[in-house]
Amino acid sequence: MTDSPATIEAAFEAGVNFFFISADLHWPLYEATRKGLERLLRGSRARREQIVVGVVSYFEEPWFGYLQFWEVIDAVPGLQRVDLLIAGGVSSASSFNERTAVLRGARAKHYLGARAIGASLHRRKLAVKVERNRLLDISYIRYNAGHPGARRDVFPQLRGKHRALLFNFKSMTLGYTPGGSAKPQKSHGRWVPELTDCYRFVLSAPEIDGLLCSPRSPKQVRGLIEALAKGPLSPEEQDAMIRFYSRADGSDEP
Repeated sequence: MTDSPATIEAAFEAGVNFFFISADLHWPLYEATRKGLERLLRGSRARREQIVVGVVSYFEEPWFGYLQFWEVIDAVPGLQRVDLLIAGGVSSASSFNERTAVLRGARAKHYLGARAIGASLHRRKLAVKVERNRLLDISYIRYNAGHPGARRDVFPQLRGKHRALLFNFKSMTLGYTPGGSAKPQKSHGRWVPELTDCYRFVLSAPEIDGLLCSPRSPKQVRGLIEALAKGPLSPEEQDAMIRFYSRADGSDEP
């Protein structure tokens, strides 16, 4: 998600080639993303095969969910296909089985051009089961400094076992929004993390292959790239972020 189509172009120029779009109830939030992809694909700016586009549908009725995939194709001239079909907001095994069975059939037939399928998994036990049994090409989980439970419930179960990609779908916590300064901050003698430190925190976990992010402008894209170039946070910095956010939020999802 972004506020400006130019952000999508800036991201591509910075080396980002994977773009995530939601339809249905989230449609207005992705208007600038859709326009940015259209501008990217217009003319010779980017060839379609240079980017990967994942579309997520949150509708529980599996067949009805295909409407959201078609909506995105129709809304972005030049898109032509969806590379990754994603079931969003999966919180039970029964929902997972029903919805992803349809997506697996679509992948087998390359329906809408799909080459891979995924799901955002809102229960850690389900995420472990899905990953250990290699049921998807990509799984999305929630992991951030305010909700670090995947450290205990997910990561130890996957080490050396999972083959699917594991991405993070929420690197921020609702309890606190960090400052925007590029310089380290201190509050009452304590370190206050920057916004970009939240992304570095997630990618410091070796089990995480990638994450979704929502830079609002080309300037934020540049700031994110510069921050990620610094590499992982130290274990001490990660623990400090967890302590900081636990004071601001104090909650964790199951």
